[in-house]
Amino acid sequence: MLNYKKRIMAVSVDRVYQTVLAIANKEQRGYITPQEFNLFATQVQNEIFEQYFYDLNQFLRAPVGNKTASSDLRDIVEEKISLFRVVNAASGVYLPDSLYKLEAVRYGETATGVSRTAEEVTKKEYDTYHSSTLTRPPVNRPMFYRAISSQGSRIYRSPEEGYNSTHIDYIKKPSSPNWTYLVVGGEALWNPSAPDMRDFELHPSEEKNLVVKILQYAGVSMKDPNLVQAASGKEGAYLQQEKS
Repeated sequence: MLNYKKRIMAVSVDRVYQTVLAIANKEQRGYITPQEFNLFATQVQNEIFEQYFYDLNQFLRAPVGNKTASSDLRDIVEEKISLFRVVNAASGVYLPDSLYKLEAVRYGETATGVSRTAEEVTKKEYDTYHSSTLTRPPVNRPMFYRAISSQGSRIYRSPEEGYNSTHIDYIKKPSSPNWTYLVVGGEALWNPSAPDMRDFELHPSEEKNLVVKILQYAGVSMKDPNLVQAASGKEGAYLQQEKS
């Protein structure tokens, strides 16, 4: 089983691109431009990231007899997700654009300084509670609901008064990788000093997975079923290695 305790934040975007090019060239499948690579890279990173949450849900629903094996796999997935966890971030009523999953909202009471975790409710439940003074939440039991406004996603809390700070815990979306380059002699050359250069934000163990999935997209783009098949074969082999 792989050890995910060492938390390294990035996978080199250049190393992945060079590996993709080397395999495509070895298979004599043509050239993948930087623009194509960046497009495929963003799509693949997002797919892998979103798969974590599907896998985690499946592990949590595993039969009792499979709990030990599922627990090990769950720990691995949770470690990968933890790289994107933001804790106790100061917030206003508007949520950050990078938010993928909101985990907690806490309000600091003005009078006592105590931090209160708010309960998330639907808009309908919120309105029901506010329909009577008897059911409106007290300061020590705040609630909130989320809605989309013209300025973005925001939270509406109740009660509205009595707090002087808001902090949230959330899972952020991965930023899009970007292989930056300079054109020299008609060729694209790696430019790691560009301000918009960005590595993959996934766990280092995902490097092989990134390569094969990007190759699959490249094969589809080139209308080359052989490249898609070759990449799928590598993907199956890597999955077997992870399970062994």
